[in-house]
Amino acid sequence: MRGLTLYVRSRRAPAALGAAVAATAIAWLLATVFSDAREVSGSVLALTALLLVSVVTTTLGGPDDTLDRTAARPWGWLRMSHLTAALGCMVMLLVATLLTGTQFGPFGCAVRDTAGLLGLTALGAATTGTARAWFLPLGWTLGAAMFPGAGTGGEALTWQTQAPDSRPAAMVAAALAVAGFAAYVSRGPRPRTSSENV
Repeated sequence: MRGLTLYVRSRRAPAALGAAVAATAIAWLLATVFSDAREVSGSVLALTALLLVSVVTTTLGGPDDTLDRTAARPWGWLRMSHLTAALGCMVMLLVATLLTGTQFGPFGCAVRDTAGLLGLTALGAATTGTARAWFLPLGWTLGAAMFPGAGTGGEALTWQTQAPDSRPAAMVAAALAVAGFAAYVSRGPRPRTSSENV
């Protein structure tokens, strides 16, 4: 248990959880004040999920890159547990709003958006490092929020803002989640370069 506690603290997980709760509360408050709709739009849900994922991104890398590569720890199990717990926390925060007058839903969209964006971020952490892992999710989500797609190709490209019954959106989100989880669990975050350590 001590090793798990040290892992959680080294990843700054308690601070990230507090920031995620605060971010959800602020997004909910803004949606409540500025909208009369009971359920937020797909764009607002996607942007809120992006905000939560950006908070989680800070926990994907530890303070010591060499320690993350040692064989002394079961890194695969820790990384999978880390991503699963992060996904569960983000979904729970969004689902909690379903009990209020302003809802970040439906449930299927909340799960799809958080899983897909977390997978995309984990893929970025494994390939470009945690410092740059949020670039692609940010650009892709902003594009999807500004330019809603139509047709199969459009729904696939703008999967974050599609209706819950969109099959292309679900398939893209699932593919990103699986690819990101697999890459991060097997490789971990890409080691920082000397310029990133400064």
